Amino acid sequence: MKQLVLDIRLDAPPTLDNFFVGDNAALLASLRAVASGQQRGHIYLWGERCAGRSHLLRATCAAANAARYLPVSALVDGVPPRPALVAVDDVHRLGGSTQIALFNAFNRARENGQTLLLAGDRAPASLVLRDDLRTRISQCLSFEIQPLTDTARAAILSALATQRGLRLDGDVVSYLMRHGRRDMPSLVHTLNALDLASLERKRAITLPLLRTLLQSELTI
Repeated sequence: MKQLVLDIRLDAPPTLDNFFVGDNAALLASLRAVASGQQRGHIYLWGERCAGRSHLLRATCAAANAARYLPVSALVDGVPPRPALVAVDDVHRLGGSTQIALFNAFNRARENGQTLLLAGDRAPASLVLRDDLRTRISQCLSFEIQPLTDTARAAILSALATQRGLRLDGDVVSYLMRHGRRDMPSLVHTLNALDLASLERKRAITLPLLRTLLQSELTI
């Protein structure tokens, strides 16, 4: 809980500093080292939906001197030989031609002095890809993005409220943990809505206020 997000606006650009670290300290350290050029070698990270895969890829590219983020759709023209760091997202969605493009990128990476940073939704051995490409990805340094526990989510949400000068009723947090979506973007969205409603209605952030919002515009 030592590294809390400083800019929690939903439209804030992804950075390595505004990722909720949890049990992913080793992963963050490796991404920082790759971004600074202190570590070489391809990396593959994987995790469930809303685990932060795209956030981490974009954030690492933003922290690097020369990097490019590529969604799957951008691989139709192949992986460019420059810059030095190329991040390819959602590799589990690669089609026939884009699988070939990524396999070729692995083969040319050494001569191009290029590092590949890849992300998918499952472990390397479970990827439904060409055998040769799956083997290459399996040889990467791999990290599973560890999800936050509910205890950590609740603590982070309370800490974010405190940073804003808000008093977040404990019943509100418990209700969200039991009945709402528990990924951090959804929880931050709910906190934003409660903050705004509290200001507009001049009411404390309590369970009755949350239930009032749920009956109108808020979905959790």
